Amino acid sequence: MAALSPARIGRWYRPWAGGDRYWPRPGVTSGDGREAVQEGSMPSFRLLRAGLWLSRAMSRCVLEPRPPGKRWLVAGLGNPGLPGTRHSVGMAVLGHLARRLGVAESWARDRRCAADLALASLGDAQLVLLRSRRLMNANGRSVARAAVTRATVSLCQAELFGLTAEEVYLVHDELDKPLGKLSLKLGGSARGHNGVRSCITCLNSNAMPRLRVGIGRPTHPDAVNAHVLGCFSSAEQELLPPLLERASDLLLDHIRERSQGPLLGT
Repeated sequence: MAALSPARIGRWYRPWAGGDRYWPRPGVTSGDGREAVQEGSMPSFRLLRAGLWLSRAMSRCVLEPRPPGKRWLVAGLGNPGLPGTRHSVGMAVLGHLARRLGVAESWARDRRCAADLALASLGDAQLVLLRSRRLMNANGRSVARAAVTRATVSLCQAELFGLTAEEVYLVHDELDKPLGKLSLKLGGSARGHNGVRSCITCLNSNAMPRLRVGIGRPTHPDAVNAHVLGCFSSAEQELLPPLLERASDLLLDHIRERSQGPLLGT
């Protein structure tokens, strides 16, 4: 077998570090018609970093074998580090849901979307539970990073689960409903909720189903911020366990029904 010249080796050899000096120069050929090797020519540092980042990102995106059914993302909106507050009741629902599905010990931090994630099975479907590590006003960045649509790839850079907005459930507090009242809203405006507004902006869609958990509105407008960011009273805390259970029932029943039929809007 004939020995390979540096020019021929350069066709397959692509160094990733600065210790090697050979790199083929496109469009320049040696006397025998092959690509010539330009000594000391290296791809740009940014290109190398981008290739390395893409390789690592692709390897990290292999999470678990996906079940044959549909996949849904359920995001509990709230403020990290402030459990027990009315504004974080969506996270409380998600915690109860995780315990009910047997994945309460499976939460794992994912730095790509700045959130804690847990995967759970629901029949043939798979649920991705998400608790953002960002503040309420920026929850949408975590949600969109985990469940990105084609329209937002440029915004969020890389997709983890490849879901559409219709496959993302938002669970959040609702001022205009008394504590204990629940409703499932299929898309629409944010209605003044900053966490929902953030999700609409980052997903570039308002089609997400929302489970709204009533927390009641104070009589005086100036007391709204303190009410939302405050903890549930002792009397209110007694109402929470059955409320969280009913919220989980409503959410799971709706997901089961949709898993058996066509997606909304199709």
